[in-house]
Amino acid sequence: MYTESRSTTHPLNISGVIPDLTVQADLLPVRSEGGIGALMPWAGRLWLITYVSHKARTGAGTGLFEIDDQFCIRKHPESVVGTYANRMIHPQSHQLIIGPHVIDVHGNVRTIQDLVDIRLTATMEHLEDPENKVYFLGMEGEFIEVDLHTLHARQLFDLVHELDIPKDTWAHFKGGHTGQGRVVVANNTFAESDWPEERTAGRLAEWDGARWEILEYKPFNEVTGRRNWGQVIFATGWDRASAILKVLIDGKWQTYRLPKASHTWEHGWQTEWPRIREVESERYLMDCNGMFYELSPVPFDGKIWGVRPIATHLRIIPDFCSWRGLLVLAGNQVTPIFDANLLAGEPQANLWFGKTDDLWRFGKPKGWGGPWWETKVAAGVPSDPFLMTGFEHKTLHLMHRADRPVKFTIEIDFLGNQTWATYGTITVPAGGYVHHEFPTGFSAHWVRVVMDTDCTATAYFTYT
Repeated sequence: MYTESRSTTHPLNISGVIPDLTVQADLLPVRSEGGIGALMPWAGRLWLITYVSHKARTGAGTGLFEIDDQFCIRKHPESVVGTYANRMIHPQSHQLIIGPHVIDVHGNVRTIQDLVDIRLTATMEHLEDPENKVYFLGMEGEFIEVDLHTLHARQLFDLVHELDIPKDTWAHFKGGHTGQGRVVVANNTFAESDWPEERTAGRLAEWDGARWEILEYKPFNEVTGRRNWGQVIFATGWDRASAILKVLIDGKWQTYRLPKASHTWEHGWQTEWPRIREVESERYLMDCNGMFYELSPVPFDGKIWGVRPIATHLRIIPDFCSWRGLLVLAGNQVTPIFDANLLAGEPQANLWFGKTDDLWRFGKPKGWGGPWWETKVAAGVPSDPFLMTGFEHKTLHLMHRADRPVKFTIEIDFLGNQTWATYGTITVPAGGYVHHEFPTGFSAHWVRVVMDTDCTATAYFTYT
């Protein structure tokens, strides 16, 4: 829409939003989407890349932008229109990869032409030749190898085929990460047909360089991790029962469950784009199903400790980062998408600038979810741990379909290290329902449920 904002040393700032930094797609020939898919501080600038909603290159005005320390924005001459939400530093060649662009430490930009029409969602380190190559993940399941010197691209896999994603669904690959000798990727396909869980198209999968293995037949969004502290890998997703946090430590996957802050994130297309990012030195911030969390990247005793809710929100936050001492949240404010929404105007997005501690004022943590939603449960087998800390009022709802009374044993971990103690046992009558209200302020770190009977059961928490 424009190439550079007006020059000013005091830009208008409204509650952390600078209107001059708005990016928007043109109205013709078709109204699309203009979300900010990725942010990265690099070469003295804050770089951002936008995404339109489809592979057809309609959405003029979007592309690659850079912002200087005076908050002046410039659309880069190498900018191209596309759907991009990937970013990674390639330390061996000292280059930033964002969208289909490769940027050196002096801010010089090259474009990988073979990737311009791919809806890029993740960039990952190469397993065999990390000095020279990386992998790119496309939203439609393209898994591509690129030489960062020659910019030659070669597709290695069609993940729709490799991961047996149903043909009558729409693949929607999101995050990807390399660590512990494997590449892990996420596909968050989830629509009305996936809700009954009779057939699911979401995937979390890993590749060791020889074969692909499906880890979860559920929608997953983010996969990330550090290159030290055991290269712990984190992945976030969800099912109808709750949000899910999976953690890979020393080659073994662990599963934890988190509350959902809103059902408006339920459909695969509504999850643009939950992230885990380091926003203060060696401290993670996790955005998952409408809630921000603190998250430690460091494992102790083979477990992840210190998951704590910060705030609920309704923002679409495709990416976030630290820049010039500020926390920067990307946005996606208005999305007409082929005029599906006739009350939306220009496709547009902007940034929010503030401090990390400002997030505690966004909205008090609250949500719902649990380990079981009409789930077939085996007697004596504990549920996945469900987060309990950081919420004021807590209620547990229990229900089952057995033709006799069933005992639900509630176990708590107040240390956060998977040391379990019995809180109590609740008997639910045949085919019945019982709820339990925990004392106000009661807050173990994790909670789980064990049954004494094989049956279909629900264990669901409401936190207010």
